Amino acid sequence: MTTTRRDFLKLAGAASLAALAFRDALDAYPLGLPLGLQLYSLRELLPKDFDGTLKAISGAGYTEVEAAGYYAMSAPDFKQSMDAAGLHCVSGHYPLDMLQPQLEAILDYAKQAGLQYIVCSSPSLKDPSRLKVSPKEPGYHEAWVQAFTLDDWKWNAEAYNQIGQRVKGYGMKFGYHNHTTEFRKLKNTVPYDELIRLTDPELVTFEMDCGWVAVAGYSPVEYLTKYSTRISMLHVKDFDLKNRKEPLQSTELGHGTIDYRPIFEAAKKGGHLTHYFVEQEEFDMPPLDAIKVDAEYMQSLKV
Repeated sequence: MTTTRRDFLKLAGAASLAALAFRDALDAYPLGLPLGLQLYSLRELLPKDFDGTLKAISGAGYTEVEAAGYYAMSAPDFKQSMDAAGLHCVSGHYPLDMLQPQLEAILDYAKQAGLQYIVCSSPSLKDPSRLKVSPKEPGYHEAWVQAFTLDDWKWNAEAYNQIGQRVKGYGMKFGYHNHTTEFRKLKNTVPYDELIRLTDPELVTFEMDCGWVAVAGYSPVEYLTKYSTRISMLHVKDFDLKNRKEPLQSTELGHGTIDYRPIFEAAKKGGHLTHYFVEQEEFDMPPLDAIKVDAEYMQSLKV
């Protein structure tokens, strides 16, 4: 079939319009980066209608996602569903106690699924047997948090360097995601700072959860300023920190007290941010409505 000059120009024009539309979509969000969603936000909906939920995510304006489980899907099927919804799964979350024994299988799956990052979502104790409380017992989490020592954090940093080297061999990057445990001071030392100090920049990057940093009483802006070359991804999450109620629950972006404009301004100055993911863990409205509110808030940020 012969393509005429007129047909060629039509195709070229359509491609140019599509490229402009994509560029406009990126420009609508902070720093011109794609809008991402951590899929843990919709953990109740995804098992019931995986493909339908992905299409709703795309329809809300998100183009990137981060996995927190794969719902027993094969890597090719998982990627096919992502492609069909027009989404790119950038990274996946795994606790350290899963990464260490299953790393090769995790890397094989991630490679097939098209992931760029493997992210450790929680640390481990060097010697879990010293914790005398069962995970099923009340108070386990607090006992686990209190059990961490600086030696545990040093051991974690060494583990991340080793894992990062293996992840790099697969052509991917390894990152670490924080909660509040990393900000519990030990001998006047903040473990998060120790993790950054003790990990190799060539092997370990950081995905800073701004919400949990703020909950812990620290400034995401200060961390982005101090460690601009080490923090390449963010979790964007809001809490009402003026009227703290226990258990503390996240809310829609803009409905809490965390102002993300100065956070993204600091990220812009640093110039090393590559991805961010909205994450909301609790809801006062239907979750799919909530992630639309979150997307609208992100679109309102001009930095």
